[in-house]
Amino acid sequence: MALASTEKVVLGCIAFGIFWVLAVFPSVPFMPVGRTAGSLLGAMLMVLFRVMTPEQAYAAIDLPILGLLFGTMVVSIFLERADMFKYLGAALAWRSRGSKDLLFRVCLVSAVASALFTNDTCCVVLTEFILKLARQNNLPPQPFLLALASSSNIGSAATPIGNPQNLVIAVQSGITFGQFLIGVFPAMIVGVITNTCILLCYFWKYLSVPEKDQEGGGGAAAGPEVVADDEVTSHRFTPARMSHASSVNGVDADCISEPIRRSDSLNRADTHSMRSRSYNSEGDIQVAIRSMRASTMSQEMVEVSTICDRRDDAVGPRKITRTTSHQRSVIIEDAPEADAKDGEKGKDGDEVKEKRWKVLVWKSAVYLTTLGMLIALLMGLNMSWSAITAALVLLALDFTDAQACLEKVSYSLLIFFCGMFITVEGFNRTGIPNALWELVEPYSRIDSAKGTALLAIVILVLSNVASNVPTVLLLGSRVAASAAAISPASQKKAWLILAWVSTVAGNLTLLGSAANLIVCEQARRAQFYGYNLTFWSHLRFGVPSTIIVTAIGLLIVASY
Repeated sequence: MALASTEKVVLGCIAFGIFWVLAVFPSVPFMPVGRTAGSLLGAMLMVLFRVMTPEQAYAAIDLPILGLLFGTMVVSIFLERADMFKYLGAALAWRSRGSKDLLFRVCLVSAVASALFTNDTCCVVLTEFILKLARQNNLPPQPFLLALASSSNIGSAATPIGNPQNLVIAVQSGITFGQFLIGVFPAMIVGVITNTCILLCYFWKYLSVPEKDQEGGGGAAAGPEVVADDEVTSHRFTPARMSHASSVNGVDADCISEPIRRSDSLNRADTHSMRSRSYNSEGDIQVAIRSMRASTMSQEMVEVSTICDRRDDAVGPRKITRTTSHQRSVIIEDAPEADAKDGEKGKDGDEVKEKRWKVLVWKSAVYLTTLGMLIALLMGLNMSWSAITAALVLLALDFTDAQACLEKVSYSLLIFFCGMFITVEGFNRTGIPNALWELVEPYSRIDSAKGTALLAIVILVLSNVASNVPTVLLLGSRVAASAAAISPASQKKAWLILAWVSTVAGNLTLLGSAANLIVCEQARRAQFYGYNLTFWSHLRFGVPSTIIVTAIGLLIVASY
């Protein structure tokens, strides 16, 4: 494809440059509009500058990718309501055998969860729990936060639903869920183990310090214990959100969660201040009212457990209290009234049992529906319609107004993708990406080790400069066409290499992945457990980890 006219090239570069600046630095002082508005602005400029027509802009939006993304978000929301992520958090704390064992669990659980529920979701729901767990054990938070962010990125590379760029690759390449899993899963396992070993080597001194020394020393782990066991085990997560509209200096509400429960050890004033929110518009107030009025099965489960706890507290002491003869006579005289109270309590017990049964049935339906979706994906059925069908089944089985659930979907991310599709397609029409690829393509063919290494370097650098999803949109079809000239098997291998490298590249810097930014912001804004994960502290670990993990995984994927 030859270059377009000089006017289109210049105007197309300006539109794409504005999109790139707002996508990489969404809080720039002269236009702090965020990523979503930045993508729409870039798309609008492509049409206004006549780089592409409105019809071409609409045609550039990939509806199957949006459908798959929407379906997975709804399923993740229902899984969060069914306490799936609470169980994952409990797996981290169950019979932990020290700091190194805890670090290994964080890496393993976050990698597996990211492969099934996307890396953004995993980081949103697990960051604050890990902070509490580290504080409870008097451990420095930094290694565990880095373990969560890096392992989430690595684990998400294993499946097409693990992250947005894999969604794009799966839809454009036609690779089935099973083929994707077989091709990348071994590299993911080795990558997670390697990343864990690097973390252990890098933080071995900090993780080996006895608890007494840590209590007496400085740092985030110093100071008296402020997190009780019941607070960690009772921690509940907010609905899973998947949004790329986050930055180090400012983040959208989609990427910030507040715990639903707080520790009983905190006083009422602190609890009230922690739960208080400010709403800047009438629309936000209406959304808050609707959310408070929404009746969900997960809320019923909380009520059931609360009622049971109160009943146990009320009934328990009477079983062990000794009475005098006079007290016995009083009790006998008040027997009819006591029987009436017992009858009322019996009715309450039946209601509690009925609610528990309903919650159990509802949770089972959510897990079975999710399992059915995964089976459909493994069978090679259409991924977009499989995810949408699962989402619709869950909405129907909820037997409540779907508005409360659908309000938790990150529509800003869907809109961001629409604008990005249009902007990247407009930039492609200028002919610049094709011209640059023609210069690199003869030296980056995957039929040689040097070509594969050069291709990996190009993907790694471009993913950190232009972000991984635009990189996949710009390079995907070109890399596949170059590999198809070698053999059909090489074409599939090229797609998998692109998926692996573009995903692991997010670990290089703090700005390389939305999951990194989510962990950073969640940790910084956590009440009473806040920790600032800086750009340089991430970079010191990210550079060696990314290079080593990418190289090892590349050898495995390239041999597929």
